[in-house]
Amino acid sequence: MGSTLFDKVWNMHKVKKLPSGQDQIFIGLHLIHEVTSPQAFHMLRERNLKVMYPERTFATVDHIVPTKNQTRPFQDELAEEMMKALEKNCKEFGISLFGLDSDYQGIVHVIGPELGLTQPGMTIACGDSHTSTHGAFGAIAFGIGTSQIRDVLATQTMAMDKPKVRKIDVKGKLHKGVYSKDIILKIIEMLGVKGGIGYAYEYAGTAISNLSMEARMSICNMSIEGGARCGYINPDKTTFDYLKGRKYAPKNFDAAVEFWKSIASDKDAEYDDIVELNADEIEPMVTWGINPGQAIGISQSMPVIKDLPVHEQATASHAFKHMGFKEGEKINGKKIDVAFVGSCTNSRITDLREAARIVKGKKAKVRAFVVPGSKQVLKQAVSEGLDKIFVDAGFEWRAAGCSMCLAMNPDKLKGREICASSSNRNFIGRQGSPLGRTILMSPAMVAAAAINGEIVDVRDYA
Repeated sequence: MGSTLFDKVWNMHKVKKLPSGQDQIFIGLHLIHEVTSPQAFHMLRERNLKVMYPERTFATVDHIVPTKNQTRPFQDELAEEMMKALEKNCKEFGISLFGLDSDYQGIVHVIGPELGLTQPGMTIACGDSHTSTHGAFGAIAFGIGTSQIRDVLATQTMAMDKPKVRKIDVKGKLHKGVYSKDIILKIIEMLGVKGGIGYAYEYAGTAISNLSMEARMSICNMSIEGGARCGYINPDKTTFDYLKGRKYAPKNFDAAVEFWKSIASDKDAEYDDIVELNADEIEPMVTWGINPGQAIGISQSMPVIKDLPVHEQATASHAFKHMGFKEGEKINGKKIDVAFVGSCTNSRITDLREAARIVKGKKAKVRAFVVPGSKQVLKQAVSEGLDKIFVDAGFEWRAAGCSMCLAMNPDKLKGREICASSSNRNFIGRQGSPLGRTILMSPAMVAAAAINGEIVDVRDYA
């Protein structure tokens, strides 16, 4: 019987079985940012510890950095304090930092792959929920908490329970106007926001293998929203072509590729569970509620509470009250106030190209802005003239950062504004206002909503 990629990578990085029953896992790459790392460094100092392998840790700034005015010191005193702390910690402990003065600054889950730091067969950890993004390369990537950040800094290892592996086989071909964001929203809607608890998700099938690396990252990014510990895709030629020539790609690239091929899941690998999904049955997906699992296709109506499973009814009732929607209503045609293209889920060059294609020659009817995921994405977009397309369409063109995805910066919703967003979470208060309302969709759907002032079917623009 063969093995899954997950089992192969886990076993290669397992140091030992701990008395607790957990496994001690070596972490090949550690990524940090300004929000979750200060406390971990403080813990090191309290214990008089050093960073064991500083060359395996890389830092960037993304969560709290303003995307409009980046003049230092920041107007937000806490943000400035976090920036100074990260700069001090990286200097003291010998860690590479991609700060605002670096050409490589950006969202941590964007710069890792684009720099070639993220590679197949790695174990990767970061103090951020959406670290599962890196699994698109055939890595096993985990979001971790502050105490685990401390452990990885001090020992390059962490204690973990080994999850089971569920294969999600997406067969067939996506229709025009349907994207990877729609695939993952459909999966979460099907399996639930808690459906992946105790599992690692392996995404497979023809629809997955036909995706670009950027699209694969969007799917793996939101694995955590479905409750999974991580998500990954087996590496293939698309993966290798993407990594070749990147700043931190292996110097002996051909040898690396041979190794990467060997870690892919075997054809006779055994899984703990298998789920199948037909890509040609997926339409553009839109959330209507307060978690990513509360999603429907653009042609569908919102649910009727009594028709939902009993365990979902209370959350649905709360969602309808917060969103101001009614049971059985259509999502198509709902008015919006703000349109946001950005986040670690959908701020890469392919996302911006699709959004720009939709808005070219048109005008936004609402407050709208585009936030590239990194300085490299921004530079590429400018070279292609995408920034001009957006600005001419009435969008604000911003610097790289997390921006309104989580609003730990000046980019926030106001009052009960409703936002068409390409981000990953629609939790209450997520975008900066406790009354604000978030509707998740693909960047192309956000662009179409912006120029119409309401949610529409992007397939009409395909």
